[in-house]
Amino acid sequence: MFGLNGVEIVSAFLVLFAIIDVTGSVPIFLNLRSKNKIIHPTKAALYSFFILLLFLFVGDVILNLFQVDVSSFAVAGALVILIISIEMILGVEIFKNDNPDSDGSSTLVPVVFPLIAGPGTFTTLISMRAEFHIINIIIAVALNMVLVFAVLRYLDVVKKLMGASGIYIIRKFFGIILMAISIRLITSNMSALIASFS
Repeated sequence: MFGLNGVEIVSAFLVLFAIIDVTGSVPIFLNLRSKNKIIHPTKAALYSFFILLLFLFVGDVILNLFQVDVSSFAVAGALVILIISIEMILGVEIFKNDNPDSDGSSTLVPVVFPLIAGPGTFTTLISMRAEFHIINIIIAVALNMVLVFAVLRYLDVVKKLMGASGIYIIRKFFGIILMAISIRLITSNMSALIASFS
């Protein structure tokens, strides 16, 4: 009904969870708090949700403006996801910590952008349009924002529960998952592109 699919929701949720990597960003959030920066969990989750939804729908308009089809963008997006997975596995930083600290609240920058709603997440959303029904992606985004809110709201509890080694293991594990997903996206969409040329 309405395109709802439990498997797609779970799959999209896991992809976005790995890309957003809110648990892996816990040390960054704690570092911001140690510098007396304010993070509003509710605002962070809501801002991120609306920004991601906006890009999910406007992304097609942008693609049409540049005459790029979804499959082509999916392959390009998969390459970005592949790079992000390498970042997570090897521990290098590409999309994170590249914005100067702002005074007072850090909710919008750098928490919402680029940590939660950043280049990797934008690319992933458009890439998933070629794989999943739109309603399942929206639900997956909403579930991830609930998780983002919970992590930011109970930051100290999350730190104690997971520990430094737990955060490290989760980051590496989802890096490998992302790498596998990126390869699947590349192979499935490349076949569609090759078929369109022939």
